[in-house]
Amino acid sequence: MDKQNIFNNIRVVLCQTSHPGNIGSTARAMKTMGLNHLYLVNPLHFPDPQATSLATGAANLLETATVCSSLQEALTGCVLAIGMSARKRQISHELVNVREAAHRAASIAQNQPIALVFGTEMSGLSNAELDCCQLLAMIPANPEYSSLNLAAAVQVMTYEIRMAILEGKLETLENPPELATNEALEGFYAHLEDTLIKIGYLNPTAPKKLSERIRRIYARAKLEKEEVNLLRGILTLSITPKKHDKY
Repeated sequence: MDKQNIFNNIRVVLCQTSHPGNIGSTARAMKTMGLNHLYLVNPLHFPDPQATSLATGAANLLETATVCSSLQEALTGCVLAIGMSARKRQISHELVNVREAAHRAASIAQNQPIALVFGTEMSGLSNAELDCCQLLAMIPANPEYSSLNLAAAVQVMTYEIRMAILEGKLETLENPPELATNEALEGFYAHLEDTLIKIGYLNPTAPKKLSERIRRIYARAKLEKEEVNLLRGILTLSITPKKHDKY
């Protein structure tokens, strides 16, 4: 399945947000992790210039954000709502860490919408709001100071979601650089050995052991075609340097 479809099945829901800057920072945190659907339940100030300012390049998420009058409305169509909490609650909800929650969310979001639900800055989610969730997730922060800014908590959770979806793999370049061929490498090694002999670094009667070590160094580098050309240019000028007027 297209990974983008999974990202599109995930929404971030902020409940009763009091500071508009946190809404903007949340939009930025979401966009950096590839999430686009922001839902706001009764925000105190929205839209607001401070939200737009802190969103930086993610202001488009604020423009498309859905403002709701209740959490139930924000969760319409979702099959899983994960409530975020900074502390343990005396409730019957299953409590997992954010990494476990992210894996469950990524699995379900392959086919159906899910929501990550965050409470107000001061007190988090109310018990009534938690009743709308099926799972409770917690960031295992420093127990002596576990208070996270709202947008920071969103960033941690959305990062875990992205890692779960991508299975920890970094996205590769569409056009990866061309690696040097075996023939190019052998030409480079011969050029290097000849240069090291000429500058007196390599003993021409017994070059084998040192040459093998040098080969291992460059083998670990996985040289690209252009890098081999660059190194050979350096070797050539090491023997016959150019004279420059500027230096």
